[in-house]
Amino acid sequence: MSELLYFLIWAAVIFVMLRFGCGAHVMGHGHGKAERDGGDPQRREAGTLRWIPPAEDVDPVCGKTVSTAAAKPSVHAGSVYYFCSRDCREIFEAAPEQYVGPAAQGPQLRLENSHG
Repeated sequence: MSELLYFLIWAAVIFVMLRFGCGAHVMGHGHGKAERDGGDPQRREAGTLRWIPPAEDVDPVCGKTVSTAAAKPSVHAGSVYYFCSRDCREIFEAAPEQYVGPAAQGPQLRLENSHG
């Protein structure tokens, strides 16, 4: 009987700790939730989109205008860049400072060899 009482006391202590103490964030009752949401009910929704991409953007590598819905995106320094092809994206990711930032040279025109 004493073992059962001992077990129930520990179970109650653990429940109180999880409900109000250290593990409250696990059960969704952590502090700071209202501060994170800013009191705005729309921001509390899980599926709220915080950023809407433009319909079109300019590929920083080749200078083409691309539809962002079909483009290949890449993120650099907190900004999203869109590319017409995987090749342009890979060129950009190899040396992004050549295409964006203060030392940017702008779009590079790539000439293809034609034999014929």
